[in-house]
Amino acid sequence: MQNKRGRRVLRWILGSLAVVLALGIGGILVWSQVGVMAAEPEPLATVRENPDITVTVAPEGIVLAPADGASEVGLVFIPGAKVDPWAYAAILQGLAEDGTTVVITRPWLNLAFFDLRGLDAFTSAAPDIDAWAVGGHSLGGVRACQLAADADALLLFGSYCATDVSDTGLPVLSIAGSEDGLSTPEKIADARPLLPADAELVEIPGASHASFGDYGPQAGDGTPTIPDEEMHQTVTALVDAFVQESLGGR
Repeated sequence: MQNKRGRRVLRWILGSLAVVLALGIGGILVWSQVGVMAAEPEPLATVRENPDITVTVAPEGIVLAPADGASEVGLVFIPGAKVDPWAYAAILQGLAEDGTTVVITRPWLNLAFFDLRGLDAFTSAAPDIDAWAVGGHSLGGVRACQLAADADALLLFGSYCATDVSDTGLPVLSIAGSEDGLSTPEKIADARPLLPADAELVEIPGASHASFGDYGPQAGDGTPTIPDEEMHQTVTALVDAFVQESLGGR
């Protein structure tokens, strides 16, 4: 009698745990799909109409490449949390124009934190390229730091590492915005010891957190004062110089 009662209690406990687990997983799935920040149509149109690059939707992600096919270096770029990957195409297209093949990943559940794929899952989009940087915006940058051991350089947009890469010897470029209300300049400075001693940190005056993509305003962010076109040009110039120096871009 007592054994039967014990088995009933155990079944009730296990059933309750299964219900809680199912509700938790379901809640995460729903939350990950609600409120995804969409790419703004006008900046995206400039990418689709750009004759100097090719745009390919591949299993590895959105691939931006020089139209002439001549590319010796690549960048795997990981979007921020719940941001449409296409929102980064406009700010990264200048790199493809200048010879860098860019693979913008499509994180599982729109959250880089849940995407457990290794770097080679994305670099396979351009197997002829041997030199790869990995980078990302916001949470995407945090994930990029976790993949940095398999890359040749690390690039951060409004982000910072939670993983210690200070002893890797990797070339690192960290770009911050003076008006970033989420990855604030102070937070980025506090995480500076996790980067190599020679990491380059640049702050763009007037840039907010959302200035690193084209998806509109973001809750909790500051107000940008830099025009989008100037932001794109500034980021392209900074990253081009970094790629040339660290990866030997063409």
